[in-house]
Amino acid sequence: MDKDETAIFPVMPLKEIIVFPNNITPLYVVRQKSLAALEETLNRDKQIFLTAQKNPDVENPSDEDIYQIGTVAEVLQVLRVPDGSAKILVQGQYVGRIVDLLKNDKFLQALIVRLPTQYRSSKHLEALMRTTLGQFETYARLSDKIPEDLCLSIKNIDHPVGLANAITNHTALKTKDKQKILETSRVEKKYLLLTHLLDAENELLELENKILSQVKSQIGKSQKEYYLSEQLKAIEKELGIASEEDIEIEEIVERIEKTKLSKEARTKAQKEVSRLAKMATLSPEATVSRTYLEWLTELPWGKHSKDHLDLDRAQRILDEDHYGLEKIKERIIEYLAVHKLVKSMKGPILCFVGPPGVGKTSLARSIARTLGRRFVRVSLGGVRDEAEVRGHRRTYIGALPGKIIQCIKKAGSMNPVFLMDEIDKMSVDFRGDPSAALLEVLDPEQNKAFNDHYLEIDFDLSEVLFITTANTTAGIPPALVDRMEVLRLAGYTQDEKLEIAIQFLIPKQLKSHGLTKRNISFSAKALDLIITGYTREAGVRNLEREIASIYRKVAKKMVHKNRKWLEKIDPEKVREYLGPIRFKDLELHKATEIGVATGLAWTDVGGEILPTETTIMKGKGTLVLTGKLGEVMQESAKTALSYIRSRTSKLKINENFYKTTDIHIHIPEGAIAKDGPSAGVTMATSMVSALSNCPVRQDIAMTGEITLRGKVLKIGGLKEKILAAHRANIRTIIIPRDNNDDLEEISDKVRKDIKFILVENLDEVIDASLVKKLATKGAHPSRGASVRKQTGTQASITKPPDTGPHPPLPQTKGR
Repeated sequence: MDKDETAIFPVMPLKEIIVFPNNITPLYVVRQKSLAALEETLNRDKQIFLTAQKNPDVENPSDEDIYQIGTVAEVLQVLRVPDGSAKILVQGQYVGRIVDLLKNDKFLQALIVRLPTQYRSSKHLEALMRTTLGQFETYARLSDKIPEDLCLSIKNIDHPVGLANAITNHTALKTKDKQKILETSRVEKKYLLLTHLLDAENELLELENKILSQVKSQIGKSQKEYYLSEQLKAIEKELGIASEEDIEIEEIVERIEKTKLSKEARTKAQKEVSRLAKMATLSPEATVSRTYLEWLTELPWGKHSKDHLDLDRAQRILDEDHYGLEKIKERIIEYLAVHKLVKSMKGPILCFVGPPGVGKTSLARSIARTLGRRFVRVSLGGVRDEAEVRGHRRTYIGALPGKIIQCIKKAGSMNPVFLMDEIDKMSVDFRGDPSAALLEVLDPEQNKAFNDHYLEIDFDLSEVLFITTANTTAGIPPALVDRMEVLRLAGYTQDEKLEIAIQFLIPKQLKSHGLTKRNISFSAKALDLIITGYTREAGVRNLEREIASIYRKVAKKMVHKNRKWLEKIDPEKVREYLGPIRFKDLELHKATEIGVATGLAWTDVGGEILPTETTIMKGKGTLVLTGKLGEVMQESAKTALSYIRSRTSKLKINENFYKTTDIHIHIPEGAIAKDGPSAGVTMATSMVSALSNCPVRQDIAMTGEITLRGKVLKIGGLKEKILAAHRANIRTIIIPRDNNDDLEEISDKVRKDIKFILVENLDEVIDASLVKKLATKGAHPSRGASVRKQTGTQASITKPPDTGPHPPLPQTKGR
């Protein structure tokens, strides 16, 4: 191409970038005119004229805002970005000058003339090249920004113009200085100018390195980060660019203003924002502050769910979700009624206590649905760290709020229904007692100012409806029980289980197994057989599993035969699908039996039958107790023995039996631990029977604590015990007279089936249970045992008395 050759090219102004011939440079194209110029270039021969702007702040430069001399370059590669911009790679071809800027509304276009480069080989030029190359090597060593392979490739360039362009392109010189070198046509002059600039740059780099080496030992990591951060801030401020840190702080301040924080929380947040603004962006303290502010602003300050106060609707929902449980439902309706009269009230703190499978957790969900509130659940089983409840202090790495605050944030409301499941399963170790931390949470007088260790501010929990669940109150500290309203859910009767299966379990399992009522149906007798013969529980979980097992087997049969039909499940089908009957009712081998009495036990999963056996043999009066009996139970046996020794003449027993006779008391299933005082009457009756050779009626069950004087004291868990006897087809039960009022809480049907004998002392128990009456009348002044055939009132599930000395008896294995 001749030196005076001209051509028309699209023009792309550049901000603080100079492109040199024979050098590849990446560019980021954003402006619309530049993008239009790029499109024009791609549609032509990929040749474009690149020139720098005199003022980089001008967004739409004219011919006065750009240098007249630039570089004609070839576009090598284009990468489109989703936001419309483009990343391109260009290679400079030759230096050109704008002759005339042509009119074009879409992009800049100009007539470009090529500028020749003047040089003549000489020793002077070679010396200039060596000097410049040496200075560039020094620059590369001092700046530590140029890779060795790049430096080596530049050293291998022989062409004078190419070497000068390459050194200038890879040196951090000012834009105007690079432009001046580009505009210089004489090569010798170009090298002289470049040598002068490199010399000045190397001198600055040496001075900078000297200063850095002097202070390097004094600047720690955090100080260095602060120094760099301040430099970055200064640069961004100079360029008018808002830093990410400033934008983030502005967003936090905006969230604080929009959130309805309490006065204390707002003050704390503003103080924390001020601290954050003064910290280095990358410092650990800044991360802690940002996380804290995020938690503080994301809590549902002032947000409430609107309660649904329609009592009829609430009753309908509760009845849809659960069968029975009248006391619980009545308590929720009472709460809604009071809430309807009082605009603002504290949320109640309820504790559902009952055996597994009676619907405690699902009842809490139903209550949330009834009220129209959000529902959150936290399982406390195995929790042994106080920080799980109250949170960790911010001094710890990775600290977070406790589960209470986390669940409130998850709920997004200040008044959710908050379920604390398995509150009796918490543990204690060296990390603290989580139950002690719950004392504040579950106290209506204190939880309006709950203080989490992480937040360090008061948070109002007074509007939260707390519901806790437990299998027994024995594992809950008394102070915590005192703060809760305990509502007991006893086990279901056989009739109640039948209704639950028909109304809830069967429709649920039909849907789960892809079947319909046209495919399978259960008869009432089949369900009765599953309830009595294949499950032995207070709740209905195993009942649901057995029903599901039948559905699976029917589904499998239909899939194998590739057709569907109506499978009618009767007792024979139940045995076919579930196998042999697993549980049988208590077998009465004889109408009467010597030394065997039937007791009743309360367990975490409901009531159980507790057969008690006594045998006597010649010996030295030793009392042997087996069956893994607890300390309280052993003391009850000793108390019974002392009572019998004091009443030998009235009971027609040899008064010297304790010298010549060994007594062995055994309660079967010895692998299961048993304890509690309520088996006292049972063991006493069994011993009297064995010592007097009078048989015990096997159709009678009994329960009660005894004293040395023979008094029969009140016991707890009566409802569960009566239900266990009813399941075992025992229709006569001896109970303490003091438990008379508790019979009102037994369902109407059960009361009609059972005859209750109310007693005050052990003589009455012996008279009622032994077949051959012993002469015990008149030994203790009493009104005598009374028989009560109950007709009662409507069945309900409520709290049995929890007073008096009656620790619970554990579940007997296999029952």
